[in-house]
Amino acid sequence: MRRITEATDETMDERTADTPLADTPLADTMRRIGVAARAAADALRTAPTDAKNAGLAAAASALRANAAAVLDANAADVAAADALSPAMTDRLRLDAERLEGIARAVEAVAALPDPVGATIARRERPNGLVIERRRTPIGVVAVIFESRPNVTVDAAALCLKAGNAAILRGGSEAARTNAALHAAFVRGLDEAGLPQASAQIVPTTDRAAVGMILGGLDGAIDLVVPRGGKSLVARVQDEARTPVLSHLDGVCHVYLHAAADVDKAVAVTVNAKMRRTGVCGAAETLLIDAAALDRIGPSVVAALSAAGCRIKADAAARAIAPEATPADDDDFYTEYLDAVISLAVVDGVDDAARHIATYGSGHTETIVTEDEDAAAAFMAAVDSAIVMHNASTQFADGGEFGLGAEIGIATGKLHARGPVGVEELTTYKNLVFGSGQIRP
Repeated sequence: MRRITEATDETMDERTADTPLADTPLADTMRRIGVAARAAADALRTAPTDAKNAGLAAAASALRANAAAVLDANAADVAAADALSPAMTDRLRLDAERLEGIARAVEAVAALPDPVGATIARRERPNGLVIERRRTPIGVVAVIFESRPNVTVDAAALCLKAGNAAILRGGSEAARTNAALHAAFVRGLDEAGLPQASAQIVPTTDRAAVGMILGGLDGAIDLVVPRGGKSLVARVQDEARTPVLSHLDGVCHVYLHAAADVDKAVAVTVNAKMRRTGVCGAAETLLIDAAALDRIGPSVVAALSAAGCRIKADAAARAIAPEATPADDDDFYTEYLDAVISLAVVDGVDDAARHIATYGSGHTETIVTEDEDAAAAFMAAVDSAIVMHNASTQFADGGEFGLGAEIGIATGKLHARGPVGVEELTTYKNLVFGSGQIRP
């Protein structure tokens, strides 16, 4: 297999001339990361599908071969993470099963169709011009994330498949784990003849490096993807000088309609809230239709309580949950990421949609009902990235969507919404084919 050439020292010197970055050791490191990423992106833009798939397959094998080193590094990170909440520690922790899941996700990404070069629209004009819109890589994608070491590999794999170079900056709480995962991943790339700079990890926990990334590294970065807490995402949105693809909160809702089946209501609600409380697809608010409050409410509340979930309820809901803590307005805006849920009573689909529009974050909402018309009305009225019927919000995940993995869940309205996979990590260009036409 041919080796795709990395940046030479001469190329790096040319690209870093007259840089506005400060002349410091960290700035020099970040500058070189940006230059190497741009050179790798230039090479990956035309990399054959077979080369990218071979690199991903080799990376998955390297992750398995280096499992002991990765798990040892993760154990050290977890031991040092006593200040994290239980939910955040759960995000951080890896075991053999989770690591195998990461490797399988890389293989799943390799098995996906290559989006690069795919024709997504074609039209022929009356003058004979043929215009095609084809997918093309974005270029250099910087991913800034916290706590979740799997993002190191998920982001690197997705970017590679989409023909992009990745710059990865994880949180200090997972620094050892991220470094071990990255070392294994790029070892696989090297074995397959791909540039190691296809996926670079920022080798410092200095927060100044984040500011340099947000500044664009002298134009090297095409897109920034933050994945972490509210303060991180807010900082990225405020300071970035490049396009940003992000979500700020995962205030997800379960709405139990008047025609909900009780058993489904219980199963979906408990799973949506309690399967993993620290993920962004975890339900944070439960809405129960007033017409079904007495029929469904007690069973659902009892099941949540039995699962260890604390309930904050509005005045109407406390009629079936008298032990609940009173909920105020702020509670309905809150992403708990913990075993806590807000509970409110609503009057029909329109009222549920209004509540979600007022308090939600545009992430994921689900309706539980046997009434197909009510489900259709809810799914049309609710303007979130993911809207479900009779399914747990915890399915808000790229792997569950068949995307192999995800970089995150985008809740904005431009470029991408929902799980961000390989297609969402491409843009497009217009190719125009003529036969000598000139414009009159």
